[in-house]
Amino acid sequence: MELNLKDKVILVTGGSKGIGNAISHILANEGAIPFIISRNKKSILETVEEIKKQGGKCSYAVAELTDPEQCRASVKEVISQFGTLHGLVNNAGVNDSIGLENGSDDDFILSLKRNVVHFFTMTRACLPYLKNNKGAIINIGSKVSITGQGGTSAYAAACGGRNALTREWAVELLPYSIRVNGIIVAESYTPLYKKWINTFPNPKQKLNEIVKKIPLENRMTTPEEIANTVAFLLSDKSSHTTGELFFIDGGYTHLDRAITK
Repeated sequence: MELNLKDKVILVTGGSKGIGNAISHILANEGAIPFIISRNKKSILETVEEIKKQGGKCSYAVAELTDPEQCRASVKEVISQFGTLHGLVNNAGVNDSIGLENGSDDDFILSLKRNVVHFFTMTRACLPYLKNNKGAIINIGSKVSITGQGGTSAYAAACGGRNALTREWAVELLPYSIRVNGIIVAESYTPLYKKWINTFPNPKQKLNEIVKKIPLENRMTTPEEIANTVAFLLSDKSSHTTGELFFIDGGYTHLDRAITK
């Protein structure tokens, strides 16, 4: 299917690692121009080089997303380079395990800044340019907002906020034909996921226990499978889809655990 994304400029926060890295690559493969915003310049440059070696286009800005001024400056940079913006993928975030018992007020507030406040800041900064193009916004979230996890109050609250903002913005931006959708991720083996698994005494056993509970094919969702859905939702092939939360998780969140072996 031709997604008609050629030369469309798509801003991707956290677009050089994990799921964001896959999104950047898939968009470039579709002819779009991912513009990566992250604080990790090394991983950004590696991703940009990979994409260009494969014949794609890509650019970037380095920014600390908890700083609103740096967020706004990064959006100015994409406009300075390309003069336009067609889509925004709010992807950056981290499950930082700020729980109810082990967290503090300051830790909780900082986690919200890391995981949901910049969704608002970046979207607000991009809005004038998205209006010009009847653009699309994708918010990447987590099943933690639906299932809970334990020991991660701040991240759960942030992801719940992402879901709510997806629906709220879909309503508010109807007059501009800007579509807003969310992707809910469950078990995808990214570098951050690997780091979390390795905190357990027997990481391999823990991983096997989780994989057995994923209904479809008893395997992890790949970052590329998530990225493919993002590309579709950014494209005009999903031109009448807005305000939706898509669970790209092999049935992990909603299907009955009794069916797993």
